[in-house]
Amino acid sequence: MAKLTTSDQELMARAMRAYFVATRGQKADPPSGRSAVEKHGGKHYAILRSDHDTLAVYRVRNDGVLKRLKRWPKSLEGR
Repeated sequence: MAKLTTSDQELMARAMRAYFVATRGQKADPPSGRSAVEKHGGKHYAILRSDHDTLAVYRVRNDGVLKRLKRWPKSLEGR
């Protein structure tokens, strides 16, 4: 995995906060070191992965806002 830039680190921190807020009160797997910011089809995604599965995918909009996706491109699965 490539070293994260400061903005990528910020995106991952924001994605993790959003994930834990969304799963508050539920049993949630913790994201692992496989989580990353990736580019696919000209768009950036913050992808939270556990050791076994993809937990959540957030698309980074042009204005920097994270949008949690219910369905994401299959090519982002299990990298």
